[in-house]
Amino acid sequence: MTISILILSAGSSSRMGTTKQLLPIGKTTLLGISIENAIQSKANKIFCVLGANAKNIQQSLVQYDIEVITNNNHNEGLSSSIIEGIQYIEDKNFDAVLIMLGDQPKVDSNYLNALISSFKKNPTKISASDYSNNIGVPAIFPKTFFKQLQCLKGDKGAKDFLNTHKTQVIPIKSDKLVDIDTQEDYLNFLRSL
Repeated sequence: MTISILILSAGSSSRMGTTKQLLPIGKTTLLGISIENAIQSKANKIFCVLGANAKNIQQSLVQYDIEVITNNNHNEGLSSSIIEGIQYIEDKNFDAVLIMLGDQPKVDSNYLNALISSFKKNPTKISASDYSNNIGVPAIFPKTFFKQLQCLKGDKGAKDFLNTHKTQVIPIKSDKLVDIDTQEDYLNFLRSL
């Protein structure tokens, strides 16, 4: 089975007040950590959707073996990045796409591989992250859902879709589902290292 990872990182970081994708963490950046975790997973190919500040961010990614997809409609919210990404990969013969965010640095390759192995055991179901009351990304979607993903709207991304299709979702719990949205989140994450 061939699996692609789609890292969503097109937002303008309005709550952070600076381009959060480029925030330094160790020898890399916030987005760099997500990419490195994706590369270390069992996925076959990594794609990253950029939008706001795409040129600057892309220059920081030249050392990675990934393909960048530019979302010129990123102001329309997270869904527009999913749509752009799925349209880009849908004819490339992947059996599934694992959608993850570029601002969840604790989502490591072990967790991504847990989603991938869940998908391999249940190839017709979506394996998704369980946020106690909600289901969300990271989530791996079989190809049969690609058309539905292209109909998403707004800034909730796939969350509403996942929560209205719970019968088709295998929820996976994790303590790694922490977003970095504000300066405080970033400083707390640095302290946790």
